[in-house]
Amino acid sequence: MAGMEQLLPTAGPGGTSLDGRRVAAVERLLSREGRLADDPADPGGITNYGVSIRYLKRLSAADRRKLAQAGLAIPSQVTADTIRNLMRSDATIIYSVLWWDALEYGALPDPIAAKTLDLAVNMGPVQGHRLVQRACRAHGRKIADDGDLGPISRDTIAAIGPDLIHAIRSEAAGYYRLLAATTQFGGRFLGGWLARAYDEDA
Repeated sequence: MAGMEQLLPTAGPGGTSLDGRRVAAVERLLSREGRLADDPADPGGITNYGVSIRYLKRLSAADRRKLAQAGLAIPSQVTADTIRNLMRSDATIIYSVLWWDALEYGALPDPIAAKTLDLAVNMGPVQGHRLVQRACRAHGRKIADDGDLGPISRDTIAAIGPDLIHAIRSEAAGYYRLLAATTQFGGRFLGGWLARAYDEDA
């Protein structure tokens, strides 16, 4: 599979390069996701670099086209071998195009952008976004926790600024503890989940 496409960097919050911020955020994400795993407790099935067979099978035609334009062709029939053969550069394209770019995380301030990407990939974008919104509510802001990072949520995040990261970490840890207590296999993963929640790099 092809490597990551080259994009011209543009200015992000604080005058930083959106492309550079994206690369850094995706690299941090990949460092947490690890390599090939086929754990019966994982509902996503066989996974490589955090990309599961269930996720690839559910890609829309539009998402497949976006990946193809970025140099990554997903086969029409996704199998376990598709996941086994997935390279780090392939996962980089997926997270860059279908997550960072599509969900406009680059418009969020640092370090909120990278943390939101990490949570969204790990627990799904709706739940990850809800935690960010609940962190805003912990700062006394009255916004909905509906999982949609629309204009109101984004303006609120920008108004609070980088200090929001502490509340996000707390919300993430609480969610992971609840998940561990209410799911059959959750306890096995709690230590890693909490390390991820409190990770100061994102």
